[in-house]
Amino acid sequence: MFAPTSGPRVVGIAAGCVADSLFADPRRGHPVALFGSAAAALEGRSYADTRAAGVVHTATLLGALALLGTAAHRTALHRGAAAGTVTTAATVFVALGGTSLARAGDQMARHLDRGDTDSARRLLPSLCGRDPSVLDEAGLIRAALESVAENTSDAHVAPLLWTALGGVPAVLVYRGANTLDAMIGHRSPRYLRFGWAAARFDDLLNHLAARATAVLVAACAPVVGGSPVAALRAWKRDAGRHPSPNAGVVEAAFAGALGVRLGGPTQYGHELEIRPTLGDGPPPQVADLRRAVRLSRTVQLAAAGVAIVLSAVGRTGRRASPRS
Repeated sequence: MFAPTSGPRVVGIAAGCVADSLFADPRRGHPVALFGSAAAALEGRSYADTRAAGVVHTATLLGALALLGTAAHRTALHRGAAAGTVTTAATVFVALGGTSLARAGDQMARHLDRGDTDSARRLLPSLCGRDPSVLDEAGLIRAALESVAENTSDAHVAPLLWTALGGVPAVLVYRGANTLDAMIGHRSPRYLRFGWAAARFDDLLNHLAARATAVLVAACAPVVGGSPVAALRAWKRDAGRHPSPNAGVVEAAFAGALGVRLGGPTQYGHELEIRPTLGDGPPPQVADLRRAVRLSRTVQLAAAGVAIVLSAVGRTGRRASPRS
């Protein structure tokens, strides 16, 4: 007998991507938001200003997601290929955020084109955690572009790769880890120790995806008039100086592909970070933000193709090798 999981996975990934492109994130009752509410409720009981408490908190939540994903996967297998396809498609749809990301980036560009910085500042928290009150137009453009770059990996490429590699349980754990990192993974006084485990685990899960995203950014750079060589050069030269081992890779690749300079002072609610310079062009303009969104959409499409191919290749390999 042969493993029957990859056929539904291939179709499920494709269907989930189509659903995300058509509907984007639900405005109400999003499962990720429900997970976040559960995590916040647990934090009220589990918080202590120690790494050990953070490890327990993170492991409890992600362990629950792993069990939920495994149960859903086994139930779908028992019910047949159609159930497996629907389960995978629904999970991919819930996990992806690429369409919402691109739409927010386009909306930010429209606000800035009209000179409506107040609306742009109100929109920024949907893209990143920076303090919008201290940002002028140039700062808003850079913040939005860097968020589009980073989240192309976090919200789209990574979920697709984890679905292709590990199916429903893997992508649920990834999405939960990414959500926890956003909630408690920053270096504020409250979360410096408690959020350590969530931040490090998210770094681990995003390591491969960030580098795959950078490769896709380089490959897709000509779509926006950019240079693959410049994208790879900026990645190699600049990414290692960024405080994040993954965000720096993707942001540097975007900077090189777009021919702009990213980085510099970055104000969060809890601290001011002086980020390194990424790329060697001029500061980005609104037109560059639009190009970044177009590049992100192209990379998202390419990542879907890669995930489908990986799943199909995995299925072929299992067919060639009977179970022992």
